[in-house]
Amino acid sequence: QVQLVESGGGLVQPGGSLRLSCTASGFTFSSYAMSWYRQAPGKERELVATITNAGSSTNYANSVKGRFTISRDKAKNTLYLQMNSLKAEDTAVYYCAKEKGSTYYSTISGPDYWGQGTPVTVSS
Repeated sequence: QVQLVESGGGLVQPGGSLRLSCTASGFTFSSYAMSWYRQAPGKERELVATITNAGSSTNYANSVKGRFTISRDKAKNTLYLQMNSLKAEDTAVYYCAKEKGSTYYSTISGPDYWGQGTPVTVSS
């Protein structure tokens, strides 16, 4: 069955960096777009970044553009989110998600599988 396992979250000071990882199994990783979502306390879950199946195109929420980078390693079946210049408002639980198609537009219908989430806290 499909499994998505995130790691790499934790406590970091403002201005710091973290790299999240998501190891995927149970499906052909290279056939699907993958995304990172986040949910802050008391807020709805939001799309942070998406990468197409081949990794040739990426999209970011305006709030993270220029600070976060999404990438994927086909050989390792792993999705990454490099987060730099972190701010307090980046504090959230971050979720890896498998989209239903291969392009960014598959995010319109929403993911079909989610990871369990990894918490990120940005605080001094």
